[in-house]
Amino acid sequence: MATRDREILEQPHDGRSGSHVDLIAEEFRAGFEAVEAVSEPAVTVFGSARIRASHRAYAQARVVGRLLGQAGFAVVTGGGGGVMEAANRGCQEGGGQSVGFNIELPHEQDANPYLDHAHTFKHFYARKVMLVKASEGFVLFPGGFGTLDEMFEALTLIQTDKVLDFPVILFDTAFWGGLVEWLHERPLAEGMISPEDEQMLFVTDDPAEAIDTIVAWYEQRRSRATSAG
Repeated sequence: MATRDREILEQPHDGRSGSHVDLIAEEFRAGFEAVEAVSEPAVTVFGSARIRASHRAYAQARVVGRLLGQAGFAVVTGGGGGVMEAANRGCQEGGGQSVGFNIELPHEQDANPYLDHAHTFKHFYARKVMLVKASEGFVLFPGGFGTLDEMFEALTLIQTDKVLDFPVILFDTAFWGGLVEWLHERPLAEGMISPEDEQMLFVTDDPAEAIDTIVAWYEQRRSRATSAG
């Protein structure tokens, strides 16, 4: 069975309106409107949708979400369960704006019940743009391919100056330590990334340290913007 993306790409294009370009453009327009509806500076939280509330990452993401809300940040997630649910839940508990950018999937990803504002995308690429556009920082908890994808895309965009730099925080040193070590011993050692690239990652086990890093980065950006203005 063809995927929705494949169906769109294989549509005949005759130059008239209603083409796949129009469909994608409409999704981006709606996505930008969803980002504009986020009234506070936001931090995007990623992590596995497969974990249960008994998992340590759920408890940790809930604390981080609560501290972000108390610090005046909105929390944006993919809107699903697991780590996403925990971060959204904590944000509501901390008095922040809880946002979910969900995605239509073949096996369905239901929105979690802790969202103040939600928007569902059909295509990953539109959703990925909005998760970056809305954000003043990323916090990545243990996760699978989707979490790794978001991490490396963010690092690539920052490395190539396609977005303003922002903190990329890896929470749980036991989970991420092997990857960080490999980046140092292989890509860095072989000259495929630079020391500055490696320094874009912040690794911690402390929720307060994660929030302090984001707040300091955000305040520095505001200060630079004020000086430039």
